[in-house]
Amino acid sequence: MDRRERLSEARLMLVVEACPEALLEAALRGGVDVVQLRDKELGDAELVAASARFRRACDRHGALFVLNDRPDLVEACGADGVHVGRDDASVAEARALVGPDRLAGLSTHSRDEIDAAEGADYLGVGTIFTTPTKAEEAVGLDLVRVAAEAARVPWFAIGGIDLSNVGLVAAAGAHGVAVVRAIRDADDPESAARELRAALTHPAA
Repeated sequence: MDRRERLSEARLMLVVEACPEALLEAALRGGVDVVQLRDKELGDAELVAASARFRRACDRHGALFVLNDRPDLVEACGADGVHVGRDDASVAEARALVGPDRLAGLSTHSRDEIDAAEGADYLGVGTIFTTPTKAEEAVGLDLVRVAAEAARVPWFAIGGIDLSNVGLVAAAGAHGVAVVRAIRDADDPESAARELRAALTHPAA
């Protein structure tokens, strides 16, 4: 399958900083479909170096590897695509840098932004629940329901999603979810990923 076909089947994204390869392996064994490397602290050379282990781990498990916010480094990092936010490069600018074959994802926070998301291969939709860094932005399940109706491409609900609420997100119509702490900080990341993936595959009625 090509990248977009794989993306259409993806349900679980892990967003993480330049973490050890062992964490990536555990998450991927548990069912993570997409790994997004998001590390604002690293310089260019460090980001390229860290990407090597992300690429290796994703290749071993047939997962997609996306780079956050740096379309200019996608080629050097061997990434399958880039994810941009509203304060980053536009999707059109990112597409010009990464080319037509790689993926471009976009963060959205409202119905208007979902409707206006032209050219993106996938969307991040949130912030759904309160997180330590984005408490004031949480919008709840209403935006999940809106995205289920309005999104024209694959999309991932994001923001405070964990094992305690992923069933609600899935039942509200989420195509998939993106998580950080729910896997990264779990005592058993592989089991956490597996349980999240199961909740998305078989949502509660």
